Amino acid sequence: MSFEIQELPDILRVIILLSLTEKCECEKSDLKRRVSKYLRGYAPIDEEEMSEALEEMVEEGLILNENDKFRLSELGIKIRKEWESLLLKKEPLLELIAGLTDGTITGLVVILSEFLAGVKAELAIFTAFLALGAVAITNFSSFMLGGRTEDAADLLTLKNLINFSLGDIPDKEERNKSLIIVKNLFTILQKETIKTNLISALICGITTFLAGSVPILAFLTLPSPENLFLSTGIIVSLIGIFLVFYRSKRSKINLKVALFETLIIISIAVLASLVLGQSI
Repeated sequence: MSFEIQELPDILRVIILLSLTEKCECEKSDLKRRVSKYLRGYAPIDEEEMSEALEEMVEEGLILNENDKFRLSELGIKIRKEWESLLLKKEPLLELIAGLTDGTITGLVVILSEFLAGVKAELAIFTAFLALGAVAITNFSSFMLGGRTEDAADLLTLKNLINFSLGDIPDKEERNKSLIIVKNLFTILQKETIKTNLISALICGITTFLAGSVPILAFLTLPSPENLFLSTGIIVSLIGIFLVFYRSKRSKINLKVALFETLIIISIAVLASLVLGQSI
């Protein structure tokens, strides 16, 4: 299956992939109804076009046909996830990274500040969670607004590129039909990204709060000096196991490089926050 969408069958294959879930088995009639939701009745797909697209996908190994019921193959599941990630932004990589980074930095700054200042427990709890809550809410709003704007711009760019490729279709009727399908497809995708943006923003905000609150609670509730060792140990574990390992695995960055970059960035951020806090 070609990544570049140049013909009507290319569009149909993408829509069919998006219409099938990992464990779904659909007859042709049911699958055609699923595909129709992306067309919104403006460009109906006839039986011949649907059959041709399904036959090509079976030959390419993207879907399996068992007793006239279609389901995704292992390759189809992988390709579907890639298209879903590209079109619907359903891979929360940046959100988790940002949440873990901001949460651990805030937690570490709060712990070190309160340890150095010797603040009373009641006041420490209030100030700690006030600071952490502010960071979590800021992350939520930033990803909700910034992510929505970025995703809308990305979809518009992708739509324009696809329209440009489809403009070379020699048959006028097929070309117009393809352009209408793409227009309706991206209209629906834009609505779907609103849900995805909300989920992404919630993931980032909740991750930020949890990554900071666990070590802060350990520091405030345990006796000294065990509280300092345990809370910093939790932060080191979050950074080393979750942040560095997850970032390295998902973005295919060398583990040592990811560790070095993470430690440098977090160290600079923590030191800068402590210096600014002391100067205020």
